[in-house]
Amino acid sequence: MNIKKPEIREVEIIRYVMPFREGGSLPALVDADDDFSYVIKFRGAGQGKRVLVAELIVGEIARWLGLRMPEMVFAELHEAFGRTEPDEEIQDLLKFSVGKNLGVHYLNGAITFDPNVEQITAMEASKIVWLDALIMNVDRTVRNTNMLIWNRELWLIDHGASLYFHHNWDHWEDQVAKPFIQIKDHVLLKQATQVREVDVQFRALFTEENLWKVLSAVPDEWLQEEGRSATADEVRQIYVTFLSQRVQQSILFLDQIDKAREGRI
Repeated sequence: MNIKKPEIREVEIIRYVMPFREGGSLPALVDADDDFSYVIKFRGAGQGKRVLVAELIVGEIARWLGLRMPEMVFAELHEAFGRTEPDEEIQDLLKFSVGKNLGVHYLNGAITFDPNVEQITAMEASKIVWLDALIMNVDRTVRNTNMLIWNRELWLIDHGASLYFHHNWDHWEDQVAKPFIQIKDHVLLKQATQVREVDVQFRALFTEENLWKVLSAVPDEWLQEEGRSATADEVRQIYVTFLSQRVQQSILFLDQIDKAREGRI
């Protein structure tokens, strides 16, 4: 099965509404020129553009696996935007984030997923756990589920802590076959009883052709870094190789999921 290349719209930020002061990245709610509101991940924050890359790659993969993700957009921030901001921390953040940032459509009225209240099917839980084991997402725990209930449906958000191999490019190959031990803390682990069925369903989607379509949506400027000689396409190929090879060796993280579930039940 072939997927379509993601079509990411471009918007301009016209109003900074408020910061979300969770974690170190200081995302913010903004209004854009298309009359919608977005949660913005800024290129000048914390771990920088790599978080935006992870957000975009994983969010679009989740979408073509049939999981619900809010629309993502490229959000342009102009140089003059933060000059009148009274908070010095936010002003510095905006100063270093001029250019293309990542916006996620704001789901107005959404509530945080509560595993003690909301019920989802074993299949949906298994799809999410399988994906998070693949991408090594350390941030889907009881303390921080990064899932929302909106219009009575489950939506995934915030994948910036995924694909953490890209924070150490010199040893990225070592991460391909690494079991994902942190899966033991996954908020949906107990319900994820069908991960092996999911694996059979999803594996065929992870061709290099499909992965390249996702990676081609990532802007070159997010992939090129000072002090690194690799071209944007060379960096894209690393992500493609990592994901395709990790899927080929999915038995490693499937066994880890089963082992973690046995420990939790």
